[in-house]
Amino acid sequence: MRDLAFVGFLAALLAFGFRRPFLFVLAYAYIDIVSPQRLTYLLLNSVPISMIAVGLAVAGWLAVDDKKDVRVAPRQFLIVLLLGYCFYTTLHADFPIEAKDKWEWVWKALAFAAFLPLTLRTRLRIESLLLFMVLSAASIIIVGGIKTVGSGGGYGELNLMVTNNSGLYEGSTISTVAIAIIPLIVWFTRHGTIFAPDWRVKTFCYALIFACLLIPVGTSTRTGLLCIGLLALLMIRDTKRKFVYLAALGTLGLAAIPFLPSAFTERMETIKTYQADASASTRIAVWKWTMDYVKTHPMGGGFEAYRQNQIRYEKVAVQQADGSTAKIDRSLEVDKARAYHSAYFEMLGEQGWPGLAIWLVINLAGLFRMEVLRRRYRKPEPGQEWIAPLASALQSAHVIYLLGAVFIAIAFQPFVYMLIGAQIGLDTYCARKRAESAWRPLRKARVATA
Repeated sequence: MRDLAFVGFLAALLAFGFRRPFLFVLAYAYIDIVSPQRLTYLLLNSVPISMIAVGLAVAGWLAVDDKKDVRVAPRQFLIVLLLGYCFYTTLHADFPIEAKDKWEWVWKALAFAAFLPLTLRTRLRIESLLLFMVLSAASIIIVGGIKTVGSGGGYGELNLMVTNNSGLYEGSTISTVAIAIIPLIVWFTRHGTIFAPDWRVKTFCYALIFACLLIPVGTSTRTGLLCIGLLALLMIRDTKRKFVYLAALGTLGLAAIPFLPSAFTERMETIKTYQADASASTRIAVWKWTMDYVKTHPMGGGFEAYRQNQIRYEKVAVQQADGSTAKIDRSLEVDKARAYHSAYFEMLGEQGWPGLAIWLVINLAGLFRMEVLRRRYRKPEPGQEWIAPLASALQSAHVIYLLGAVFIAIAFQPFVYMLIGAQIGLDTYCARKRAESAWRPLRKARVATA
């Protein structure tokens, strides 16, 4: 049944896509985020639908789309530069076969991120892309939220439609994305035009926000809890009644504690005792190994370079012996081929200092440009009221991603590069509109006389 549904979706896409080539862009966004081929049993597992969708998107744009007002931003060149550098490190990777497997999806994410802003010429297209991104992620988040309410979830136990623990189906990744899209959902409740923000849309959006907040609880991920805390801080700047907001936030937080499942609270308590947790201890050990590795390999080791690491780390466990004393057990653990568990160290170990520098510039430039738009349109002209709030929402989502990326190897997560593409699209759209409004004809048009 799932296979037939997706075949019908692709047939409808082909029927209408070449009339509206931007539909191919939205289709690729959905396919790259949700990976529907993982949900099917037979037909789509052997079909490269992602490659087909991106090929149709580029072909439709070249053949049909209007390109007279297309602008190219400096960050698009940086993304292409990062793409080229990743290709170079893949050719010289320490593990050529494994590196090639990761390259096959990384290059599509980077190439599409560089291409995407060329298609975002109007507010409708920018909004459509963000709506597809939110709803695509929501198809996973809503399932996770319902299962969390029903079972309480647990670390590594919440099944998000598939058992494949990769992409957005990985617990920490979906927790980061779920919290990151909350500012965008709030924006749709105030400024959306595709679906007018009436009571039905607002009800759905607020229910979706609740589901987003449930994802870190259901997955019991510490990264998600940190992202929720950062989101609460970021929302203060756009809140008019800050004291009322802080009081409401504190009240809701205290009221929610009794309803949290024990699996979540026990997992969160390990933040204070990270040395007793193997996951946290190995991360620190791998980060130290990565710093030592780039001393002799400053250009990086290519994708999957972590496979050669061999680490030793000390695990500390505190046991209560009696009412007044505590027994501390220390043990030396040995492990190898441990993943980076950090986008920053992922970039450093795989792409070296040059790759990390390019990646940081791409991300930090996005935060800077969104701050420029926030300030520039703080007092908007009629019809521009949506720009500053959207820039703020995109910036907040990006900041939350950068926090989550400290603890997850999501340096090449396609969802984030679509977010960056949306930022560039908004930036170039505003630049074009400013140029149009600043232009004045040298001569006044002649008035016809009878």
